[in-house]
Amino acid sequence: MPVTVGRVEKMSKSKRNTVDPGVIIDRFGADTARWFVLSDNPPERDVEWTETGIQGASRFLLRLHRLTTAIAAEPRVENPGTFSGEAKKLRQLTHRTIVAVTEALDGFAFNVAVARLHELTGALAPAPSDPAHAWARFEAAETLAHLVAPMMPHVAEEIFAALRPGAGLIAQNPWPKADPVLLTIDEVTLAIQINGKLRGTFTASAGAPQAANIAAAANAVSSLLSGVTIVKQIYVPDRIVNFVVKT
Repeated sequence: MPVTVGRVEKMSKSKRNTVDPGVIIDRFGADTARWFVLSDNPPERDVEWTETGIQGASRFLLRLHRLTTAIAAEPRVENPGTFSGEAKKLRQLTHRTIVAVTEALDGFAFNVAVARLHELTGALAPAPSDPAHAWARFEAAETLAHLVAPMMPHVAEEIFAALRPGAGLIAQNPWPKADPVLLTIDEVTLAIQINGKLRGTFTASAGAPQAANIAAAANAVSSLLSGVTIVKQIYVPDRIVNFVVKT
């Protein structure tokens, strides 16, 4: 069978791909290099090596390590059994992230998985407001260690060892499973529009009655509705309340 030689392209400044991966590994480590490659583009696209991108990946790894090891150093608290407020929101985000990252990895959408892991990492930053929140932060940190392991195994093992001393390697522990109860969305944020233009938002219980949400939206933008005639109300459940008005 004849072999077709494909086109060879040199690295060039115009393509921003002039950084040697070997140099990156020597300078920042294999986990950073791997994280950057997986976060930069979908698998079907070429990676553009940039100093800015590598530094961003390095900062994320350092931040993740700092946050999770700080949580590991905090006094452990017992599972309170019930969660509300910030603790409940964090647990819901943690378990939604488990589902999203698992699906993304199965579909080789590594950049999508990276984006969701960035979101969950950001949610660790606020200091715990109560014991329930502290427990939820520990759960989120441990979950992050598992979810980042396929992409940054060395950092993941360090984090897991700090969180669970004596529990062995993270590679020997089971992949986290999402609690279906925590995947249910209790509250939603609805957009308020006037003639199709965004004028505000409000939070309501998921599945709240249409009349209640329209009334809440009208109250939130009452000053903007004063002196105009509401011609029509367009309601998209749990998403939008749009007032069509004329002056």
